[in-house]
Amino acid sequence: MTFDVSVIPTPCYVCEESKLKHNLRILARVQQQSGCKIILALKGFAMWSTFPLIREVLHGATASSLDEARLAFEEMGREVHTYAPVYRAEEFEQILTYSDHIVFNSLSQWQAFKEKCHTHSSNVSCGIRVNPEYSEIEKELYDPCGRYSRLGVVAADFHQSDLKGVEGIHFHTHCANNSDTLERTLQVVEEKFQSVFPSLKWINFGGGHHITRADYDVEKLISLIVDFKKRYNLEVYLEPGEAVGWQTGPLIASVLDIVHNEIDIAILDTSFAAHMPDCLEMPYRPEVRDAGKAGQYPHQYRFGGISCLAGDVVGDYSFPTPLEIGSKVIFEDMIHYTIVKNNTFNGIRLPSIAIWREETGLEIIRRFGYEDYKNRLS
Repeated sequence: MTFDVSVIPTPCYVCEESKLKHNLRILARVQQQSGCKIILALKGFAMWSTFPLIREVLHGATASSLDEARLAFEEMGREVHTYAPVYRAEEFEQILTYSDHIVFNSLSQWQAFKEKCHTHSSNVSCGIRVNPEYSEIEKELYDPCGRYSRLGVVAADFHQSDLKGVEGIHFHTHCANNSDTLERTLQVVEEKFQSVFPSLKWINFGGGHHITRADYDVEKLISLIVDFKKRYNLEVYLEPGEAVGWQTGPLIASVLDIVHNEIDIAILDTSFAAHMPDCLEMPYRPEVRDAGKAGQYPHQYRFGGISCLAGDVVGDYSFPTPLEIGSKVIFEDMIHYTIVKNNTFNGIRLPSIAIWREETGLEIIRRFGYEDYKNRLS
């Protein structure tokens, strides 16, 4: 059924089922041809109403908290890999119950919890996150291997540790990178950590691999994994989040008012601060369907959000025809890193969540109301 924006209430995140299936076909091919296992990073995409589709292809999910681990366990129903920068002692027994793999961020955390892991009935496999001290990420906010990073153990400390009971290592050095970055990263990882490979069962290449992006070199990724597995005979995991949800659906908004203060400003029924926080954190200008850059078309608007934050504004857009009150605006690619990070600042209700089914069209999965806002408070 053809996607029809006119029937969608706003604001609303809409996952397009056909586009999610497209991404899963790419990920399935990587798994089949390379022999790796791909798991979903919930930090990037946690729309659990799509898990019945995702678990047909992917081997599970990776979590970074107790609640993410529980969600993966209950709703994905496959492997659950848990990594957190630090674990709370009072939560750790529950995390063990939900997890198949647990990765520790530091040697002190490993020492603190390894006995609980060894004596727990779940037979969890334990690993250590390592920091290769190498990355190609320009934005400091997203660089896990920058100077003074708290994430992972550097080689100098790692090799001085008692690693008995450690079955895997995990590294994460990517953020929307191509496979040539992985190629260079693996050279560093092997140089610094390959001496422990013979004692391991698995290695996790982390997330940030933009596998489903149109210009991503999938063939190189497959060859890198095949070569690595051939040389070291280790189970290889990848845990993308963004690549699963990449370009799978928009956030639909409506124009509520148009004001003029030297320029035309369209005020929408959504909020960049509350519903698209990455646009202000990163920052970046989200793409809008049928719109151009400033000056490209004759009718130009600055988009403002519904909150009272003065800076709840992002980008200037131009259109071939004028916008009117009630016009719908389609912000592209707003399924990943939006739903998981949005908030109810100002008491603004969260956008509804929907799926556009290939056969039946729009299905509203969730609407949010006053109780959702109130229950976050005290």
